[in-house]
Amino acid sequence: MATEIRVPALGESVTEATIARWMKQTGDNVSADEPLVELETDKVSVEVPAPGAGVLASIAAQEGDTVEVNALLGSIEEGGAAAKPNGGAAPSASADNAAAAPAGGGAEVEVRVPASGESVTEADIGEWLKNVGDAVAVDEPIVSLETDKAAMDVPSPAAGVIKSINAKEGDTVEVGALLAIIESGSGAASSKAAASEPAPAPAAPAAAASTALSPAPRRIVAERGLDPATIQGSGKDGRITKGDALAAAPQRGRAPQPSAPRAPGEREERVRMSRLRQTIARRLKEAQETAAMLTTFNDVDMTAVMELRGQYKDLFEKKHGIKLGFMSFFVKACCHALKEVPDVNAEIDGTDIIYKNHYDIGVAVGSDKGLVVPVVRDADMKSMAEVELEIAELGRRARSGELKLEEMQGGTFTISNGGVYGSLLSTPILNQPQSGILGMHRIEKRPVVMGDDVVVRPMMYLALSYDHRIVDGKGAVTFLVRVKENLEDPQRLLLDL
Repeated sequence: MATEIRVPALGESVTEATIARWMKQTGDNVSADEPLVELETDKVSVEVPAPGAGVLASIAAQEGDTVEVNALLGSIEEGGAAAKPNGGAAPSASADNAAAAPAGGGAEVEVRVPASGESVTEADIGEWLKNVGDAVAVDEPIVSLETDKAAMDVPSPAAGVIKSINAKEGDTVEVGALLAIIESGSGAASSKAAASEPAPAPAAPAAAASTALSPAPRRIVAERGLDPATIQGSGKDGRITKGDALAAAPQRGRAPQPSAPRAPGEREERVRMSRLRQTIARRLKEAQETAAMLTTFNDVDMTAVMELRGQYKDLFEKKHGIKLGFMSFFVKACCHALKEVPDVNAEIDGTDIIYKNHYDIGVAVGSDKGLVVPVVRDADMKSMAEVELEIAELGRRARSGELKLEEMQGGTFTISNGGVYGSLLSTPILNQPQSGILGMHRIEKRPVVMGDDVVVRPMMYLALSYDHRIVDGKGAVTFLVRVKENLEDPQRLLLDL
């Protein structure tokens, strides 16, 4: 009986792919779920697994061909003993039982790619935090995954020893794919640990931990000629992370001979973009190509806000357990302005305009993995203390990679604060499908004219980028003026003026 191999669904906006390479040839034995062929789309690379065990009977599309979703790739002739990846016959039932219950008494526990939201179907292997033979505890992170939304660590589902690793760093894996197998049980952990580790050396435990390298930092150390013993590890138990190795790289070769030739490849380095960075790049470019984007500017005198914060900051923190920052003022000021200029809180859907009667404000947060925008829901109905607490928590979880997908979806307007990095002026790019984004910048003292006098005031430039297809110039300028008025006279926020 023949089983067809077809191009799987590749995402709602992807209709075709290119055959990158066949991993099996006609006549080869294959096992169920074994990768057969690699496909490339304009967004990702995908490995197509065998739908069943048997022999690869035919190949219908060659390397380099462009194939549509659901197109026939080949067929597998089923029947006979199930094949293993190495071409041998399938193990007998007794061998299967032995594998399921190792001699050491521990059961095998599979580690699979977890679901990360209904629109996320695959992820990239970022970094393995454990190696084959390493002992792991329950819920201890063993591998870092990157999706197009965020990064996350996959915890161990059981205590034991890593028996096998089934996906390499950089591989693209689908939700539910096998990542590793853990041999559970204390007996397995103790026996494997004892067998894999030499007798303890007299070196300090911290030093030994700092030089235990996982594959990613090991590769950087080897390529750049670093000494692991000189790198301070910031990972668990002093383990050296990829970031530690990269940070130590500039220290390499501090005292070379001036006339020494430069090693090949030293002048530049090629690093694969993370899935999150690829998505950021794609979405920003789509925003430029789709929206009729324009930016209008104004400046705001921050004196009143700064005086109000100075007067009440201690009492505010004592009562609410959070410092009174600037973001809550800007969020509330934007909510008031959005209610007056609803076009800025709308989006285009085909030939329709959707006006939002809720005010979910996205707050852009920079992290080591890239820019993410968690959303403060119904910000107009929250107090300033509630806004500050939520922004602080979302920011913390964004930087630690703990954000959930649903916490970054559905925003109606976005605020980006480049001022925390020292930016004086910028033109922020729209967070589609939203029609407006406010750019905050650093506060600096500048001379301004008030009446007939020149005075020094703490000033901030504001930038509103907007979709001119929805928002007219009058509406954009009105929105920015209302934000300015609300910040220069914060009592307006309290009186809903």
